[in-house]
Order: sequence, then structure tokens, then C-alpha cells
Amino acid sequence: MKGGEVARAAGSGTGTGVSGGPRPPRRRADPADRRASARASRNPLARLLGAGRRPPEGGSTTAYDLAVRHRLLLVLSALLTLSLFLSYQGVHGDADPLRMASAPAVLSLDTAQYALGQAQRDAGAAAPTSDFQKQISVAAHSLAAAAGDDVGGPAGRQALQTVAGLITVYAVKVQQSQLQPDGDVLREAYRSYATSILTEERSGIQARLTVLQRQQRATVHRQTSFGPLLWLAWSATLLLVAALAAALVETQLFLRHRFRRRYDRHLVAAGVLLLGGVAVTVLFTVWTHQGMADTRALLDRRLSGPDITEAGRGTATYLAHTGFRAAATVWILIGGILLMALAETGLRRHIDDYRFRPR
Repeated sequence: MKGGEVARAAGSGTGTGVSGGPRPPRRRADPADRRASARASRNPLARLLGAGRRPPEGGSTTAYDLAVRHRLLLVLSALLTLSLFLSYQGVHGDADPLRMASAPAVLSLDTAQYALGQAQRDAGAAAPTSDFQKQISVAAHSLAAAAGDDVGGPAGRQALQTVAGLITVYAVKVQQSQLQPDGDVLREAYRSYATSILTEERSGIQARLTVLQRQQRATVHRQTSFGPLLWLAWSATLLLVAALAAALVETQLFLRHRFRRRYDRHLVAAGVLLLGGVAVTVLFTVWTHQGMADTRALLDRRLSGPDITEAGRGTATYLAHTGFRAAATVWILIGGILLMALAETGLRRHIDDYRFRPR
């Protein structure tokens, strides 16, 4: 054989390399890996999560798939924790102010208004009476209690101080009229002046108290309302719960298929924590919102006499334990961190094991 023919035979042989030795056989890709690689190349979620470059065609995608699921679980857990925290705080954040300030302020203003009405009835007596003094004292103490509840902020406190001063003037003028002889012109003048202080259409005591009552009931309505923003926040939270639960189930099935592990206890614990924690927070929210709604219905009318006492008892019952439930807000953050830790632990050893597996 000639030298040229030998060279051509050596260059065109299928079983030899350039050096004349046998070529290594080409590795045939596993069909499951090829399908997974094709899915990864079309998966925008993987690109959004920054899972890195997908393996070349025909290579194993297990490490890549683990990275995608790992990041997805962590992102969903973080988003759910933030959304649940804001949604829960949006309802429970107003429960304590309602129980400690707004509702008692409404009852205090109603008590003052009712006491002044009773005092006006006793103001026509021929001589000063203890009942009149008692009603004036009740009205003054009720206004002081309302001021302690921070009614309307600085402007509200200023208005209450003005009303308290007018009540003092009213009481003095009534007493001066009662000290005058019956039928005396001065007696009628004092009484007329005292009545104008109490009942003047815009600047009288009762008119000022009515404005304060309206403002305080508006505050109660605002604190107890479940508006569109809260509906949107809770809808987003429940969607994230469903997405995270589905991701946990899919990851468990993926690990079972690839690693022949029936269950991953960390992912199972994460699922139990997710469903249990969300169930508790939703139940607490329903109880708190129902109590707040019942309180609003109870205070949504002007109260007088024994109704004020009954409303006070009802409010205390409806808003009981809201402080304890509001304190659970911090456990949402702790639960979110624990959920992320379980997801991390459940996948980390598989990621590390596959990353350092000999090729």
C-alpha cells in the first residue's frame, strides 16, 4: 500500500483517532435529561430566579433543576411572610387602639352628653340640688377620660378643654340663677345665659360634643373597616399560600423521582408549618374582625342611660383577647424564617451531594 493511501485510510477510519488509537464512544443522553433540558430552556421562571445557565444539550439537568426549585421555595417563602405580615397587621393593628382608646372615648362622650341632658333637667329647680352637681361632675370626669383616650389628637384635646371650661361656666350660671328669688329678672337672665351656653346651635356645649362624637365614630368606622386594600392583601396572601404549597408538593415529587426518596422530612415539616400557621392566622383574623364589626354596630348610635353601661360590657367582650392575637404578628416573621430554613435544609444536601458527585 502506498503512503498516500495509508494516510487516507488513517484519516477516514471510524474506529481510530488522529493518533491512530480508538476514539472514546459518544455518551448518549438520557431521554429524561433531554426532556428536562428542553423544559428548562423554555422556562421563564428559571431565568427570573437567576438559576444560572442551563446545561448543554444532552447534559444532566439535575443540579439545575434543584437550583430552580431551591430559589423558588425561598422566594415564595419570603414573599408569603411579607404579605401575611402586612395583611395580618392591617387588621390587628387597629384592634388595640379601638379597645383601649376609640371605643372608650365614644362611650365617654355619650356619657357626658347624657349627663348634661340630665343636668339641664335639674337646672330648673328652685334651689341648688345635689343631683345637678352630680351630673355636672359625671360630665366633667367623662370629658377627662375622653381626653386621656386622645380623642382627635391635639385638636380634639383642645376642643375637650374648651367644652370643659364651658361646662364650668354653665354650672356657675345655673347656680347663680337658683340663688336668685323666684320671679326675679336676674334669675331669668342667668338661666337664659346658661341655657344658651349649653344649647347654642354651633358654639354650645352640646353642639361641640356632637361634633366630637361624630368624629370619634368616624374613627371607629375607619379602624373596623375591611376595605379594598385589605381584601387585595389577603387575596394575594392566599394565592402565595397556594403557590408555595404547590411548589413544596412538586419539589417532594421531584426528589422522589430523581433520588428515590419517598419523603423529605424537612419539606414535610415546611408544609405542615405553612398550612398550620396560615390556618391559625386566618382564624385569629376572623375572630378579631368579627369582634371589631360587632363593636362598630354597638357604637354606631347615640347611647344614653343604661345603654352606655351595657355597651361598655359588650365592647369589652367583643374585643377580649385582641391584644394577645395582635402580639402574634411577631410569630409570623419567626415562622417565615423557620419556613425558609426548612426549605433550605431540605434541598441543600441534595444540591451539595449532586454538585460534588464525580463526573
